[in-house]
Amino acid sequence: MAEQTAPEGKKKGGIIKILIFVLGGLLLVGIGLGAGFFLFGMAPTPSEEIDMIIERKLQESGQLPAPDAAATEEEAGPTKKTKPVDAPESFVTSYYEFPGNFTTNLRGSRKFLQLGVGVSTQYDESVVQNVEMHQLALRSEILGVISGFTEEDIEGKQGRDAMALAMRDAINAKLTELEGFGGVEGVHFTTFILQ
Repeated sequence: MAEQTAPEGKKKGGIIKILIFVLGGLLLVGIGLGAGFFLFGMAPTPSEEIDMIIERKLQESGQLPAPDAAATEEEAGPTKKTKPVDAPESFVTSYYEFPGNFTTNLRGSRKFLQLGVGVSTQYDESVVQNVEMHQLALRSEILGVISGFTEEDIEGKQGRDAMALAMRDAINAKLTELEGFGGVEGVHFTTFILQ
């Protein structure tokens, strides 16, 4: 019996075709990955975009020097002229709410007033810390102020505002006595129930 074998030329031709297909597929995958990286891989992340916007705004306002004045003038076109503005100073307001409610009777009345009280200041955090530290003494002052008002005194917004001012003054007087400085700028009612 004679063995039949394929000619060597056909074996080499089949292997070469397979190699060409494999290499062609790898080349296409590589080109696709490269194009994807070029189109999508170079885009800045949202945080980088925000940083670029902030930097551009700071450069426009003159707070940061421009990277290259000649290049940016050509790219930017006409520039805006800025006018200095005197902006009013703004401060952060801190709040503190006394825990629980204040309940006491009103002067010359059988009715009780129940209040939730908070204070505010635009001074530093030490005022709030002083209020918190001396809240026992301040609660006594607040109850004393409340019991000095009558039903008629606290009617309407004007009456409530008058009570809040009296409380603020009493709180500041007590804090000045205890700490050397008051600093409470506002008294606010979180609840106001007359029974």
